[in-house]
Amino acid sequence: MTPERPDRTLLLTVTGRDRPGLTSALFDVLADYPVEVLDIEQIVLRGRLILGVLVTSPNDEGELSARLTRTARALGVDLETIAGTGDNAARGAGRLHVTVLGQPLRPVAVAAMAGVIAASGANIDRIVRLSRHPVTSLELDVSGADSADLRRRLTEEAARREVDVAVQKTGLYRRAKRLIVMDVDSTLIRGEMVEALGELAGHADEIARITDQAMHGELDFAASLRSRVALLEGLDASALDEVTKQVELMPGAATLIRTLKRLDHEVAIVSGGFTQITDGLVAELGLHYAAANTLEIVAGRLTGRLLEPILDRAGKEAAMRRFATAAGVPLSQTVAIGDGANDLDMIAAAGLGVAFNAKAVVKQAADASVSVPHLDAILYLLGISKAEMDEDDHDEHPAEDATDDPADPRERKSPPMSGSRPWHS
Repeated sequence: MTPERPDRTLLLTVTGRDRPGLTSALFDVLADYPVEVLDIEQIVLRGRLILGVLVTSPNDEGELSARLTRTARALGVDLETIAGTGDNAARGAGRLHVTVLGQPLRPVAVAAMAGVIAASGANIDRIVRLSRHPVTSLELDVSGADSADLRRRLTEEAARREVDVAVQKTGLYRRAKRLIVMDVDSTLIRGEMVEALGELAGHADEIARITDQAMHGELDFAASLRSRVALLEGLDASALDEVTKQVELMPGAATLIRTLKRLDHEVAIVSGGFTQITDGLVAELGLHYAAANTLEIVAGRLTGRLLEPILDRAGKEAAMRRFATAAGVPLSQTVAIGDGANDLDMIAAAGLGVAFNAKAVVKQAADASVSVPHLDAILYLLGISKAEMDEDDHDEHPAEDATDDPADPRERKSPPMSGSRPWHS
């Protein structure tokens, strides 16, 4: 065979019903020619194959094209051969991952997001689906974009189209170890535990009103927490056990944590709630770090006070920084997830700040917003597909031993997973 011509290339595009051995048969033909494989891209949608192959062109490219066409015809697929010059153009600067989530995801939303990307002067280089159910999520590789500008434009459009979007820089950081730090009430678990205690104390409505104002950023968190806890004065400590039995994990929480740990990420919780409740979550879920407030109990009853210092908005960020140092993870590799105003500082400081079913003030400040009630949707923002989650769920993952060496009396390393009652998911 005559040698390849390095300046000329052939683009082969194969479409048709997928079948075993199809790719192998086509490359068997190419193997008879002195060509170099420059690029390959293949996808299968509902059994329909789209295969693109870019190779250098031999002098007898007409003969090669004819043989490939006959082979494709025998395999029952269509093949298009386009001669050209050179390799693929290099991707532009400003490479980003754009993740779009919808429940459901409508064509009008996809069109709108793609239109925003085009209007910003960027290009979509690749699109893959990460999940179909219960959330449809797409990941777009984008080049030629200004990160801050595109994030702002897409966030505004996503709000209009009622979908979620995240914009992140591409690179090796996605494969590196991460620290994921979560709020607890209304994030890791359903509801607010102080409100559940308030119901037992007969002050449910007043505590709920104060909680709502604090989460919207209308009240100082520490002051609001003290006023809510004061309404619990005199409540029997056994109420904590009763409330603990009511704890229900957010849908997808167990999958999120299990998957993160299998990826060697470390997982922490920071809560404006109470250690008397979060300690059980730490033990049952095998969390690496935790920080929360502690209710003062004297003679078996709540005093209506907290042990100082109070873990407030600034305290959450400080705890995340301590955890990152202990885990050996740079702050750029942290992910902070929360829903209320007291999560704003840690969301701003984290490498990726995620608003989860959050108040408007948090959505506006976060890098990404997730509005579906499935906590494991956070994994799609990290580029992890539903298929990868499901595959990993078939494997067993033993609990990891941990030591108790807290830097703060409110923080502790998790003990080994216990054999007690599992938390509801």
